[in-house]
Amino acid sequence: MGKKTPFITLDQAKEIAAVYPTPFHIYDEAGIRRTARALNQAFAWNKGFKEYFAVKATPNPFILKILREEGCGVDCSSETELMLSRACGFEGHEIMFSSNETEAREFTLADSMGAIINLDDYTLIETLEEGCGIPETVSCRYNPGGEFAIGNEIMDQPKDAKYGMTRAQLAEAYRVLMQKGAKHFGLHAFLASNTLTNAYYPTLARILFETAVELHRETGAHIAFINLSGGVGVAYRPEDEENDIMAIGEGVRKAYEEVLVPAGMGDVRICTELGRFMLAPNGALVTTARHEKHTYKEYIGVDACACNLMRPAMYGAYHHITVLDKENAACDHTYDVVGSLCENNDKFAIDRKLPKIDRGDILYIHDTGAHGFSMGYNYNGKLRSAEILLEESGGAKLIRRAETPADYFATFDFTDLKF
Repeated sequence: MGKKTPFITLDQAKEIAAVYPTPFHIYDEAGIRRTARALNQAFAWNKGFKEYFAVKATPNPFILKILREEGCGVDCSSETELMLSRACGFEGHEIMFSSNETEAREFTLADSMGAIINLDDYTLIETLEEGCGIPETVSCRYNPGGEFAIGNEIMDQPKDAKYGMTRAQLAEAYRVLMQKGAKHFGLHAFLASNTLTNAYYPTLARILFETAVELHRETGAHIAFINLSGGVGVAYRPEDEENDIMAIGEGVRKAYEEVLVPAGMGDVRICTELGRFMLAPNGALVTTARHEKHTYKEYIGVDACACNLMRPAMYGAYHHITVLDKENAACDHTYDVVGSLCENNDKFAIDRKLPKIDRGDILYIHDTGAHGFSMGYNYNGKLRSAEILLEESGGAKLIRRAETPADYFATFDFTDLKF
């Protein structure tokens, strides 16, 4: 079995917790920068390559600014994410707007910022025209339907996804958009989530490259870029083998050379939209063991709950847990690690083998840097935690304070509350 290593020590966790009590999410600046540089290196063969970080994964301005410094753009899916990105200095074609069930005013805002608009559905052409007219550059999202497989392994079921256009709709969308003034096109698809195989992106790329060649021949549309979207996963379990981003980039390059270049489309830019790959391993949820319970099972109650990390409760997702300063102790106890919500699925781990946990021990829950804090909520009146940045210098910087009861009540039109 492999080993997952925290990027902070017990002493660092205690020092931070003395100022910003647990639970808190913490992010590793050095790790974020390393990941961004590795991705850019893997696709350096493609002139114009751009990573559009999925804002929904980690919508924090300090994180977004780090990524911008590393040459990344942003992928936004809502009006508020557009506003946040603009506040962080992103502009023009540094922004991709990929949304669904979109309102005209959202297209208006995206267009006013110069963002590239990625249409999820054929019927949104009318809404786009109503909101801002038809831009010269526009992208369309493709859903090939059926099952998506690599070899004999079915990776996902595009036929069940609400996203994207059929092949026929895609061609018609290009034709209509060209008639209405569009001159440059993008093609986008997302066919599988959190894949742990270096073959995913190259397989997806080949599908999109072949589709792009067909669309160009059928419609005459100039396809300027192809967006491989997200889907490159991370090794949540110690025994999982990590993706090799250099091998992935090389696999996409090979498909590009074999499909696009012979078709005279060697100027097509490649884009990615990686949230999980960029941030998940570079973030953690730090929480303190508060209670023990001995009934039909052994429970450890911590001061975090599903409101701080929703994925285990929502998906049954696995997140590895390290008890800080007990990394080398025998995992000879079996626990459910639970939060305090009035819901039985509020569990970070079920029947997990861990070292003996004592009250006051600090637990480090791995790989929460993407879709961790961002999926938080206030059920049971729980308050969202702080976010901390572990700077390259080793210092800890507060990048979002913890909520207070005043925040929870702030949206009520009710003046009799006393704090």
